[in-house]
Amino acid sequence: MNQVVIPIEATGLGRLRKRRQPKGRQVDAAALTEVRAALGDMPRRRDLLIEHLHCIQDRYGQLAMPHLIALAQELGLAMTEVYEVATFYHHFDVVREDADGHIEPPPALTVRVCEGIACEMAGAQALIDKLPTVLGTEVRVVAAPCIGRCEKAPAVLAGQNPVDGATLDTVAACVAAGTVRDDIVAQTGYGAYKATGGYGLLKAFAQGSLDPAAVLCTMEDSGLRGLGGAGFPTGRKWRIVSGEPAPRLMAVNIDEGEPGTFKDRVYLERDPHRFLEGMLIAAAVTQVAAIYIYLRDEYAGCRAILTQALQELHDDPPVPDLPRIELRRGAGAYICGEESAMIESIEGKRGMPRLRPPYVAQVGLFGRPTLEHNFETLYWVRDILEKGAEWFASQGRHGRKGLRSFSVSGRVRQPGVHLAPAGITVRELIDEYCGGMIDGHTFYAYLPGGASGGILPASMGNIPLDFDTLQPHGCFIGSAAIVVLSDHDSAVAAARNLMHFFKHESCGQCTPCRVGTAKALDLIRAPKWDLPALEDLSAVMRDASICGLGQAAPNPVDCVVRYFPHELQAAPDRPEAQA
Repeated sequence: MNQVVIPIEATGLGRLRKRRQPKGRQVDAAALTEVRAALGDMPRRRDLLIEHLHCIQDRYGQLAMPHLIALAQELGLAMTEVYEVATFYHHFDVVREDADGHIEPPPALTVRVCEGIACEMAGAQALIDKLPTVLGTEVRVVAAPCIGRCEKAPAVLAGQNPVDGATLDTVAACVAAGTVRDDIVAQTGYGAYKATGGYGLLKAFAQGSLDPAAVLCTMEDSGLRGLGGAGFPTGRKWRIVSGEPAPRLMAVNIDEGEPGTFKDRVYLERDPHRFLEGMLIAAAVTQVAAIYIYLRDEYAGCRAILTQALQELHDDPPVPDLPRIELRRGAGAYICGEESAMIESIEGKRGMPRLRPPYVAQVGLFGRPTLEHNFETLYWVRDILEKGAEWFASQGRHGRKGLRSFSVSGRVRQPGVHLAPAGITVRELIDEYCGGMIDGHTFYAYLPGGASGGILPASMGNIPLDFDTLQPHGCFIGSAAIVVLSDHDSAVAAARNLMHFFKHESCGQCTPCRVGTAKALDLIRAPKWDLPALEDLSAVMRDASICGLGQAAPNPVDCVVRYFPHELQAAPDRPEAQA
């Protein structure tokens, strides 16, 4: 058999050209120069990725793909690592080229209108509908999850400048003025705080006159529990972390994104050094090597306050050898209020909760044992140590112990942060601390623990508000965010608002939460609810979700079915109320 020999020239293989450049996206020299200018002398560390993204967006108003490619090279990361983080967080504007290679940058200003439950009740939807026409095409108006200003609803962020009790006119005036809230100062400054004995406890500890063992016993005897929502005993947590091998780290959670919660912001605006002293005492007792403070991005004013307070500590330290303190900026993700998701974010990653065990106290930040605390928990350390465990434990009503900072919003005359005895009932709270219901409104229902804590009718308004008292009723107190509904409102409408929030804020890591919140929202938007399907869905989400978001998301829906059947029967599609 004759073989046919085909010359290589005829195959075209001989005409293959050498690759002119490596595979993958190529770094633009101009973009790399711009990225380096934006980062300045910041360390090029993997855990600072989110801080680097903020620097680029703050400088250029967007995250363009050439900048992301350049940042990946600058940090020695794969492009996918940078891109997945940039697109995970709501506050980053990742801009891509269209089919013709053009880049359409975002508007120069973004106005975020809070659509949380308190703001919706106060008329936020009308602002969302009308502001685009009033402000024009140069301003982007977006509906945003809770921005932590529920007591001043409806609340708006024009850039980083908050507009409280917003109207069309006040928002337009703020946009026209172009002001940025960068000059806010704490009500109690460094000098005033020290003048009233501030940092005296920390000095006593450093000098050896305050015994670590005694501090631990006082914290345990006080009964103080974690005030971010979980309620874990504070003294016990310190003892557990102290027993773990060094080096130990500390993470402070100020990412209060739960709709209805704003107490941490209020206390931080009042007295930041009281918090910092409590934080440093906790760090000294547990001997941590470094502290990371995680602050939500919506709190630009608080960020200015904390930055100044930390600089004051650096310039005039009350004691020698303070641990390293880093302030980290969130980027708009409710899930980062969950401790392990917050830790992932501090490490420069997507804020996705970790599977447990191991627990954060054992394997936390950068794989080290980590003392994790909410802001308010540390805020009370000085008072407890100065006044004694019995002082704190002696507070309370109806057999409960301690004090609680209730964030109260909704249909009351005096919304705000109210310090009240643990175990107070919502009726007592409304009458004694909030000035009663607003005129023309009758108490109808309440959320005892923010979006995830469930919904109870007014007929159950005599339950003591505290840890462990609400669980038998399918609810919990969480961070003590109380949203008061009146006869102008609907539990069905509230459940729809809350499930919309959970769907928006699910990190998407686990199917029960990612799919369950979306499916639940579809089911409860229907005029007639499919109760068997909702029951099955609730069970799956509770049993199989990785973290508390998916496990607690069904609470509002389950409460409507259990306590408000008349709404489902009589007015299943009752319109959402306006103020």
